[in-house]
Amino acid sequence: MTKAPIAITCGDPAGIGPEIAVAAFQAVKQDVPCVWLGDPRHLPEGTKWHEHGANADADSLPVQSIAFPETATPGTPNLINAAGVVQSIEMAVAGTQSGAFSGICTAPIHKQVLQDGAGFAHPGHTEFLAHLAGPDVTPVMMLASPDLRVVPLTIHIPIKDVPQAVTTDLIRETVAIIQRDFQAKLGIKTPRICVAGLNPHASEGGKIGREDLDIVGPAVQSLADDGVNIWGPLSADTMFHPAARATYDVALCMYHDQALIPIKTLDFSGGVNVTLGLPFVRTSPDHGTAFDIAGTGKADPMSMIAALKTAWTMAHGN
Repeated sequence: MTKAPIAITCGDPAGIGPEIAVAAFQAVKQDVPCVWLGDPRHLPEGTKWHEHGANADADSLPVQSIAFPETATPGTPNLINAAGVVQSIEMAVAGTQSGAFSGICTAPIHKQVLQDGAGFAHPGHTEFLAHLAGPDVTPVMMLASPDLRVVPLTIHIPIKDVPQAVTTDLIRETVAIIQRDFQAKLGIKTPRICVAGLNPHASEGGKIGREDLDIVGPAVQSLADDGVNIWGPLSADTMFHPAARATYDVALCMYHDQALIPIKTLDFSGGVNVTLGLPFVRTSPDHGTAFDIAGTGKADPMSMIAALKTAWTMAHGN
C-alpha cells in the first residue's frame, strides 16, 4: 500500500517558502513523497509541477492548487493573499485528518500579515494548528537537530513573566506530552529528560531565587517518583556540551532563549521545529519568512529538507 505523502503548506508567498519547498522537494523526492499546497503562480519561475493525482515524471512537484487573488512579489507581502495562506494550512490539516496526507510540513508565515489581511486571531502558527486539531489539544514546541532536542516550557512571553508561568502543573503536563509523543512518533519508549533550572546555577540552594527549590525540583521529583526517566533542575550552563548532551534525549528548558540559543548555535541551518501534542505530525523549518532575501537565490533549504525528513520519519518510522 502506498504511503500518504507529506503536505507542504505554502507559507507567505512573498517569503522564501516557495523556493525552499521546491529545493527541498528536489533533495528528498526519492525518499519523501510530498504535495505542495498553494498557488502554482507563486512557485519559482521554471518550476516543473503537476496537479496532485495526475501522472507526471518524478522531477515534477505535485501541487494541490489554491487560487490566490494575486501573484506574489518576493520580499513584498500582500495582505490580499493572506486568506489563501490560511486556507493552505486548513487544507493540510483536513487532508491529514482524512488520511490523504501522513503529516504536515509548514512553510513560514508572517503573523502580522495574516492578522491584518485575514483577521487571523491566533498567537501563532502552532496555536492555529491546535485550534484546527480539535478541543483539548495542548501543543508543545520542540526544536530538534541531530545533536540536540530542546523543549521550552514557556515560549513567547516576556522574561519578567516567566517565573509566574513556571508551575508544577505546566511541567507535569509538558512532560506527559513529551513522553507520549516520543513513544508514539519517535519510537523512544523511555525518553531521558533533563530539566534546566530557571535561575543561574539552578538557584544555588536558594541563594539565587527560590523557584527551582520550590517549584521545578519538586515537580521533577514527583515525575521521577511516577517512573519518568527525568532529572534536574540542573544549571543550564552545564547542560549543552557534548558529554552532557549524550546523557539525555531531550532537554526541558524554562524559557525560549534558554532552549533556542544552544540548538541554533549547534545547528543554525538544520534545526527543525516539531510540534508535539497534536493528533498528527507537524514539522517546520526553524526560521522565518526572510522577506529580505526572498527571490535572490540566497535562501538555504537545509532546514526545510530536515523538516520533511523528520515529518516522514515521525509518520512512518523510517
